[in-house]
Amino acid sequence: MLLKNASILVVDDDKDVLTAIRILLKSLVKDIVVEQYPDNILPLLKRQTFDLVILDMNFNSVVNTGNEGIYWLNKIKSANKDVNVILITAFGDMDLAIRSLKEGASDFLVKPWQNNKLIQSIEEVIALKKSKKAKKWMPQVDGVKLLGESEPMERVFFKIEKIAPTDANVLILGENGTGKDLIAKAIHDNSIRKNKPFVKVDVGALTASLFESELFGYKKGAFTDARTDRIGRFEAANGGSLFLDEIGNISLQQQARLLTALQNRCVTPLGSNEEVTVDIRLICATNVSLEHLADETKFRKDLIYRINTVEVVIPPLRDRGKDITLLAKHFIELYSEKYFKPNITANDNFFKKLITYRFPGNVRELQYALERAVIMVENDTLCEEDLVFSPIEKYSKKTEVDTLKLETVEKNTILKVIEKHNGNISKSAKELGITRSALYRRLDKYGL
Repeated sequence: MLLKNASILVVDDDKDVLTAIRILLKSLVKDIVVEQYPDNILPLLKRQTFDLVILDMNFNSVVNTGNEGIYWLNKIKSANKDVNVILITAFGDMDLAIRSLKEGASDFLVKPWQNNKLIQSIEEVIALKKSKKAKKWMPQVDGVKLLGESEPMERVFFKIEKIAPTDANVLILGENGTGKDLIAKAIHDNSIRKNKPFVKVDVGALTASLFESELFGYKKGAFTDARTDRIGRFEAANGGSLFLDEIGNISLQQQARLLTALQNRCVTPLGSNEEVTVDIRLICATNVSLEHLADETKFRKDLIYRINTVEVVIPPLRDRGKDITLLAKHFIELYSEKYFKPNITANDNFFKKLITYRFPGNVRELQYALERAVIMVENDTLCEEDLVFSPIEKYSKKTEVDTLKLETVEKNTILKVIEKHNGNISKSAKELGITRSALYRRLDKYGL
């Protein structure tokens, strides 16, 4: 059983809760420690290693805001970022519990809990941490599982698993080409609304004159070309999910109209005085940063809070390590079948060149590069000469803002040198001034 070697710390000021959990788990786990006072958490973490901390969100009977739970969650993560934390909350604290996921909690439970649900949650959290080889839940889109085995994508999938069944509004952040639309569809397809409409709107591409008519609909005669009634995207998504892509590119005036519709959960078609009630789950996406969205001269803060109950950050392909090879094999197989070349394979040098490239265009660039390679190859084996990257990204004016952390600088330098030498490890090591074995150790360290 997954729990037999687990050590768990339970922190709650209610003695009855501590007794109940201790009795429930003592025969299932290796060690269970209960603690009534949160001030003792950090000393306990110094003395003993725990696989999991189960933490109450309130320790003051007078002020039940739940902020104490968030405070101690951050303290625990600061002391040991690898410790998993499950927060216990009352029903009225659900919004705060969702916030806890953003702060690093692995899960949250609602009082009173069901014992089987508690045990299942503990098993899932410990399995995610301890069993890298264990079969993990992966979201599906139209019945097909999304691909990703790297740690950054495991975290994304874990968050999708938690938020998809809820009706929480979701903001998806990530660079162009990372697959934000697929993640949005995955959230819908794994929700209780999966049999209802999923309506996508690229709001960043809508002009000021089209914005309201597209989203809210119009009545016949509302404007010159309005020859019939037409429902808007909000109404079309009723009962299902509305996905607003490129939300960071809309004007302040458009933001005000959108905020009104979200607050009231109703829309007024152009040319009508009657409000139409809508029931939607809102999912938004943008390639701009939270720092940009926090600038009130560009984006309304009240709208940010409305659309961002939970955010999901999609990592760039260059940070996904082994996923590059995994996705490459998938695309080679896909396009081999599409272009009637069923025996296409790729040699080691092809994959070496692939994993040393930076992919500024992310998964989209990888996909197009491999489609081109399969089309142009003259035999059944792809080699490094067949892999040609798009000049569009090479000459893009967009600059990447790199962190100045030492590890990131070293990683980026290694990638640039290896790319310069087309994957030749000996030449790259010589230019970097280190041995081949030292370079291999660094490649392993950074998952390259």
